[in-house]
Amino acid sequence: MKIEQTPQLKKIISDHLLESQEQKKIPLIAVIGPTASGKTALGIALAKAFNGEIISADSRQIYQEMDIGSGIPTHSELSTVKHHLINYLKPNEIFTLSDFQKVSGELIDQVHQAGKLPILVGGTGLYINAITQNYQLPESEPNQVLRQKYQEIADREGNLAVYKVLQTLDPKAALAIHPNNLRYVIRAIEIASQTDLPRSNKRGNSPYLTLYLQIDWPRAELYQRIESRIDQQIAAGLVQETQLLLQKYGRELSSLTSLGYQEIGDYLQGEITLAAAIELFQKNTRNFAKRQLTWFRKIPQVYSISGEDFSRIIAEISSN
Repeated sequence: MKIEQTPQLKKIISDHLLESQEQKKIPLIAVIGPTASGKTALGIALAKAFNGEIISADSRQIYQEMDIGSGIPTHSELSTVKHHLINYLKPNEIFTLSDFQKVSGELIDQVHQAGKLPILVGGTGLYINAITQNYQLPESEPNQVLRQKYQEIADREGNLAVYKVLQTLDPKAALAIHPNNLRYVIRAIEIASQTDLPRSNKRGNSPYLTLYLQIDWPRAELYQRIESRIDQQIAAGLVQETQLLLQKYGRELSSLTSLGYQEIGDYLQGEITLAAAIELFQKNTRNFAKRQLTWFRKIPQVYSISGEDFSRIIAEISSN
């Protein structure tokens, strides 16, 4: 459903809060959408208008020392409303989907108990669904033999070969994981291989009543926003940030196989030119945005905010 007017958006949220009370559930707003669509701006505007706090659902913004590449909110934005799970871990710390579900669930409860509205903001589909659909995550023990097997396949044939295995075993999980995030890909294969159903199909009754809001840009405009954001990241020092991370943690760090760091890392290793790295970064990000859109398309009852109305809606929400 499409939201065209700010009063309509405010009424939708007000009705959602009342319905949550009636159902005796915690009200939750989920601001979702592809990278560079404007989720941060919308989340902050809503938090200010409805006395909310933001819980980040971004699998990269959770890490420290990756501010430019992960596109975290600015210092000004972070000081405007309370944000959680940003700069939360060191880049070499392990943080599983189960960890996110546990920690973010506790934060949502705390925000609600404080009389504020919890707002989940991010583009990591697995993170969003793990909370809003209450994934019943399987207790899957680490399988070192399986991990070694797929690591060797990746070394021999490339990350994409391993990713294709996940696409066969659990297509929905594959949509939410970048092919170069090898550790997450192998872990998803591990879970799907050891359980009767893929993790993405196991849901429980949610303690939350979730209102999904997505910013809907025409594809060409979304791609322009992606390219503009990448230009800004390069100008802000993404190359230098990547170099420092590589020197400190090494090339095999899982968080450095994600968008931007992977391509700039290839440049720093002398494998491609900077121009080629930027072009590849743009291409891979566009492809990632397509996967995000496919993922979120499967969520029922999503309210869509048109990109053409986005700036006006943000301005009107922020002025009240």
